[in-house]
Amino acid sequence: MKMSLRNLLFIAVFGGAALIGCGSGVQGTYSDPSGGFVLDLKSGGNATFTFAGQAASCTYKVDGKQLTLTCQGDTSPTVLTIQNDGSLTGPPGTMMPPLRKK
Repeated sequence: MKMSLRNLLFIAVFGGAALIGCGSGVQGTYSDPSGGFVLDLKSGGNATFTFAGQAASCTYKVDGKQLTLTCQGDTSPTVLTIQNDGSLTGPPGTMMPPLRKK
């Protein structure tokens, strides 16, 4: 009985950590108040980023409080910060406003 309880605890702890590491908690649609920037984070690390009506296919990865977004045609990925309130902020010095989950 002790061994199976230990195994169950191990599976629960590491299974939960795996889900967090995959970014499942960030899935959803984010936008700025005007709707000019829209980021749709899907399962499996796929995303769509829309700016001024132009959509791009992207992929994303979450590592702690950072979301790395790589879109078609980008020369380098964009690193967004996941804030404590769940919003996403772009790199400092960019024109990207905070994006909030809808």
